[in-house]
Parts: sequence; C-alpha cells; structure tokens
Amino acid sequence: MPLSSIARVSLPVLALTIAVTFSPVSAQAEEVVQIGGGRAILNMPKGKPAVGLILLPGGDGAIGIGDDGGIDRQGNWIVRTRGAYRSAGMASLLLDAGADVGSAMAYMRKIAPRVVLVAMSRGSTKVPGALSYNPDGVVFASSMLSTVRGSLWSASSLPPTLVLHHRRDECRVTHAADVEPFYQWAGSKVRVRWIDGGSTPSGRICGGQHWHGFPGRESAVVGAIIGFARGVR
Repeated sequence: MPLSSIARVSLPVLALTIAVTFSPVSAQAEEVVQIGGGRAILNMPKGKPAVGLILLPGGDGAIGIGDDGGIDRQGNWIVRTRGAYRSAGMASLLLDAGADVGSAMAYMRKIAPRVVLVAMSRGSTKVPGALSYNPDGVVFASSMLSTVRGSLWSASSLPPTLVLHHRRDECRVTHAADVEPFYQWAGSKVRVRWIDGGSTPSGRICGGQHWHGFPGRESAVVGAIIGFARGVR
C-alpha cells in the first residue's frame, strides 16, 4: 500500500489529543548524570514513570552539558523540549556526546519498565547499533533513513517504530522523499506521521530553524512522540 494511503489511515491513531505545555525547565526538575563517558540530563515526572525516553540530538551529538546543567547548544528542538514529557508521566534522558546509548539503556531500565529511543537527524545513525539492547520502540525524527536502512540486515530487527518527518524537509541526507522507500522496506514495523506548516524557516536547510527542525511545530512533534510511547508494549 502506498505511503500516502497508509498515512491517511494511521494519522487519526497517532494524532491523539494531547496538551503539551512548554515552559522554562527549572533546575530543580533536572539532574545531570554521568552515562558512560559523557553527561546526560535526566528529567523525571512525579511518581513512577511508565516510559523512559532516551533523546539523541542531531549533528555531532555535542550539546555541551555543563556540571550545573547548563547547555551550550539549545538550537535543536529535542534539547529545548526535553522537559515536556514530564507532564505525560514519562522520564527523559538527553544525551551529550560521549554518553553511549547502551549505558543509557541500562540506566533507564532501572527507572522505567519500557524504554523508547528518540533520534533526531544524525542521531538516528546510533540506533542500529543500539538495537541489541532491545529498546521497546524507536522514533526517527527528521532522520537519515537511507543510512539507517543500509546499516540494518533486515527490518525485522526494528521494534515498533514511528517516523516523524516534515513534508518540506529538503536536507539532502534527510529529504522527505526518503520516507516512502523506508516505509515500503519496513512495512508494518513502521508508522509515519507527517508534519506540515510551522514558523517561517531560516538558516541552513539542514539546521534546527528550517523545516528539518520543525520550527513552530514542536508541540505536534512532542505530542506524537507521547502518543506513540504510550502505546508501546
């Protein structure tokens, strides 16, 4: 079935009515933790989290987490919205460069019964190597789908997977045209959520303020991730 057809069927399921409120993240709500050879920022909800999200930023992965929890590079939506999952009862762990995904998985397994990897752009290239740690789900946001596909033996190695992509993403390594071949290859393993519209894009085509980075559509992106993660079993 063509992706255009399946998207029309799947969207009502994924587009759950979820109120996502963005507010400045307070220092008291966050904790800097050491994960392998690098730092990460942990956000915890009140009570026991049902799901833990491991957030993999794009680019080279270096966001510059300081000892005091300050972050040098805030341009990526996945960094700015890191605390938005608390209101949904989910924990999140935002990784800096040097914090390996395997150690992050082991850390989050002690916190939540289900763990979902959320990868942005080049962060998606870390996912194939992390599948041996058995994540319960994967979210690919503006991801390098052709590269990911080339790194996997078979789609059968994927857990339940959500692909989030802006229809107008023209970044050459994450072009929107790459979604259809990935979906056709992965089949029932994958659900696709297209993002439309947003704020006027600016800067580099592959940058965080262009369509690639979902400017003005962060709430829709976070809401789709929450809806998907709630359904992972």
